[in-house]
Amino acid sequence: MKLFYRKFGQGQPLIILHGLFGQCDNWNTLAKQFAENGFEVYIVDLRNHGLSPHSDVWNYQVMSDDILELMQDNQLQNVILLGHSMGGKVAMEFAVNQSKYLKKLIVVDIAPKQYPVHHQIIIEALQAVDFSVVKTRKEVEEILSKSIFDLGTKQFLLKNIYWKTETELAWRFNLKVIAEQIENVGKELTADTICTISTLFIRGEKSNYILDDDLNSIQDIFPHYQLATITGAGHWVHAEKPKAFFECVMKFAQ
Repeated sequence: MKLFYRKFGQGQPLIILHGLFGQCDNWNTLAKQFAENGFEVYIVDLRNHGLSPHSDVWNYQVMSDDILELMQDNQLQNVILLGHSMGGKVAMEFAVNQSKYLKKLIVVDIAPKQYPVHHQIIIEALQAVDFSVVKTRKEVEEILSKSIFDLGTKQFLLKNIYWKTETELAWRFNLKVIAEQIENVGKELTADTICTISTLFIRGEKSNYILDDDLNSIQDIFPHYQLATITGAGHWVHAEKPKAFFECVMKFAQ
């Protein structure tokens, strides 16, 4: 699948993958910072997200294959691949199968383990929005507010609204397929081989996505890994502590 992406700068290739319900534009500010510091940055919309095509096939294998196609189309080698949350799982899937394309791997606040489905409240809130009736962003926000109380989460989701026609709003992500196949997001990374490239795992101090108990399983698949913990950050490490996150990535990438 030909994915939508934005490109900034010249130099060392750096590909950034967003998380569930995200889009490449969430990374614009950091991408420009990396581009100003010697990187050719590609921020990507994964399938069923942002401006990339929608598909009924949605799992980590095909999302990894999409990234391979992007690299081949752009003749990229020795790439630094960075992924957050779901994007981190895509990056890990790619690394264990296509490591020859990579120089380094950066995984942000996700482990290779299985995660139980925990997005049901968000999905139900999104499904409660009937765009045949709802005609303004404010109306959508009011519906989401009935069950989503975190302002940051609401604003994050609202960035996905666009005008499908002159009179009809819509979600950019493929809500139907995501809702039907949400279990795929939590699946464990199953690797027949180890990934020997240098890998950085970044976690938020306040997040419970990467626990100390997960480090042995990380070591088994990524023996050359480092772990960095960003003080005061939750799961949205890059958004909550952008300066510390940027410095952490730069130190490892250079």
